[in-house]
Amino acid sequence: MATTTNAAAPAKKSGFGGVKDAWIILVICFVIAYCFYEFFLGDPSHFAGGDKTGHPSDIYGTVYKGGFVVSIIITLLLTVITLGVERFFAIKSAAGKLNLAKFTAQVKELIKAQKFTEAKALCDKMQGSVANVVLASINMYESVESDSSLKKAAKVAKIQQAHEEAIQLEMPTLQMNMPMVATIVSLGTLTALFGTVMGMIGSFQALSAGGGADSMALSAGISEALVNTASGILTSWVATVVYNFFSNKIDKLTYALDEIGFTIAATYDSNHNEA
Repeated sequence: MATTTNAAAPAKKSGFGGVKDAWIILVICFVIAYCFYEFFLGDPSHFAGGDKTGHPSDIYGTVYKGGFVVSIIITLLLTVITLGVERFFAIKSAAGKLNLAKFTAQVKELIKAQKFTEAKALCDKMQGSVANVVLASINMYESVESDSSLKKAAKVAKIQQAHEEAIQLEMPTLQMNMPMVATIVSLGTLTALFGTVMGMIGSFQALSAGGGADSMALSAGISEALVNTASGILTSWVATVVYNFFSNKIDKLTYALDEIGFTIAATYDSNHNEA
């Protein structure tokens, strides 16, 4: 009588899994940005006469004159930098301790040779998401191999299913917080546009008032517009680089997982002749 053994569950996640509540990062960055804007950029020493309502005497005072939108843009910039660091350690942990390309090549060779004990040992050394998925697939391979109640096609399908389910368990760790980074890519530009419009409104108000006494108000409005434009573009630039960099890292891991999964299923298919 044939018995069916359940494949072992994927290995428990080890290492840094990422920050689940990214809104906490956003709040902390807002507090830091506000304090930086109000107490450093807005320090009276950065303005003529020691009065923050006066004309800026250096670049810090000029940035402060960009208005409250500057603090929002600084919040977005700090958030995307923090999330970039968070994603770096999370994806590095998920990728494992060994070189991904070498691990993929070695584990494929071991699987083709049906040296599953050695393949598991290599996964134990590798750790991370890739190793967890490979272990889940190997465990299912060994499970269906001893099950005589299933046909060959069903066994291959179960191996592929176990591989896909393991990937679904690991993908949230890889993609966590990436939507927020993608949102900041757009928000940086839109916030800059908002600040620019606010600055231009101030400039046109100064022009409509007329008179030389309003020249300071005119320059302040132009300064506000340009400061917000520059800082918003910088934020979007950083967010775009961070998003594309880590998206490429995730794509490489996904490709490696698909490659190994195909190898495991193909190995079973080629090494078993039952219908």
